[in-house]
Amino acid sequence: MHSATVSLDPAFVVGPVRRRTFGSFVEHLGRCVYTGIHDPGHPTADADGFRGDVIELTRELGVSTVRYPGGNFVSGYRWEDAVGPVEQRPRRLDLAWHTMEPNLVGVDEFMRWTAKAGVEPMMAVNLGTRGVQEALDLLEYCNVPAGSYWADQRRANGAEDPYKIKMWCLGNEMDGPWQIGHKTAQEYGRLAAETARAMRMIDQGLELVVCGSSSSAMPTFGEWEHTVLTEAYEHVDHISAHAYYWEEDGDLASFLASVVDMDHFVESVAATADAVRAAGKHTKRIHISFDEWNVWYQKRAESRPPSGDDWPVAPVLLEDRYNVADAVLVGNMLISLLRNTDRVHAASLAQLVNVIAPIMTEPGGRIWKQTIFHPFALTARHAAGEVLRLAVDSPVHETAKFGEVAVLDAVATYDAESGDVVLFAVNRSLTEQVVLDVDLRGFPGMRVAQALTLSNPDHTWHATADDDTSVLPQPNTSAKVADDRVRAELPPVSWSMLRLEKE
Repeated sequence: MHSATVSLDPAFVVGPVRRRTFGSFVEHLGRCVYTGIHDPGHPTADADGFRGDVIELTRELGVSTVRYPGGNFVSGYRWEDAVGPVEQRPRRLDLAWHTMEPNLVGVDEFMRWTAKAGVEPMMAVNLGTRGVQEALDLLEYCNVPAGSYWADQRRANGAEDPYKIKMWCLGNEMDGPWQIGHKTAQEYGRLAAETARAMRMIDQGLELVVCGSSSSAMPTFGEWEHTVLTEAYEHVDHISAHAYYWEEDGDLASFLASVVDMDHFVESVAATADAVRAAGKHTKRIHISFDEWNVWYQKRAESRPPSGDDWPVAPVLLEDRYNVADAVLVGNMLISLLRNTDRVHAASLAQLVNVIAPIMTEPGGRIWKQTIFHPFALTARHAAGEVLRLAVDSPVHETAKFGEVAVLDAVATYDAESGDVVLFAVNRSLTEQVVLDVDLRGFPGMRVAQALTLSNPDHTWHATADDDTSVLPQPNTSAKVADDRVRAELPPVSWSMLRLEKE
């Protein structure tokens, strides 16, 4: 058995809880769109073909923003193909995932879906095979009220009012050789700067995200950010970061410690951005959009796209089945995003439905929640107010990949309006329970309002359409308050939430 302590005080604040931290991602990849959010034959489908059960779970998940339409897909995308009468839309080869894109869902359909789901759209433009003019055309279509060619086309297509999309991604993972239209940092930085400059000539109020590294393991990591921001600093607001983790060769301890890399990623990108800020004598500060993050088992067969002459529509791709350990890491990654809320101003869990996703569907049939659904939904629902800077005293254990790593990781939020303090914590130990003591002297007179723990003696258990409830977070009856301290017992390989309120 291990013991750990956490001290918190309302005077020590990292920054606000940002609702955009709880974003997600819909890409034209696999079954995310077709038979995911869009399934006209489904019993719950509406007049636009959108599944009502998916919209319901999207709301329950607490999603704030949705990034669209990619991802690798966007680097070959011609958005004009997917507007206007559906029967006139061309089918196109999607080179990114070797599939056929029928263009049944496009900008207008997606925007109607965001309104129904109650989420903010985050639109990406193609800077792989296209450039400045095509980005301007899409922005004109979406945001100009009337009187111009593309604005009037939108109105003719049924959308009288402009969409007023605020957040725009300037391409996707342009550092990656796998990307259609892959560029050097110098090439991309110049193109991004010119695109951003032109887009602001249409709409000064945009928030623009420039591509950062697609992984901290990229050989150009750091240098890429420095070069791109040197070119584009004054014209953009955020730089992206992408990170996926998976258990390799049975090394569960290293997998559960992956947030060590995520924290390093944020720290490194922030330091690089600040170095460019200082060298360029800029006044504003660039923040991070962590707009792809999740567990993704990239070496599994379902992560490999089709090949040869077969170009299927919406095949099974990247449909990972998540277990308990995966959910614990997802909960820990949310802890990292909150802990870094001073620099991470937006994030997107990749993706929303079927493709490395918290929500799974059967075409025309059932829907269920994966294990990773629960820590995301509970964090999105209960994190509010300010993120507190914690003092954590935890034992460490050895990992093959990251060396000595703290067994306990945690973050807390304080909502001055409600008075609630919420602690999110993970026990990374594979075998040992952690007895956690939380010092509440800065918050006298608190009581336990809710204590939940997600764990399972079989950490390989995963949800199915027949059973998605066996790993629901359970009440942690060990959580007790006494003498301005709260004590709780956290089982091995677990994620926990502890919500405290005034007596």
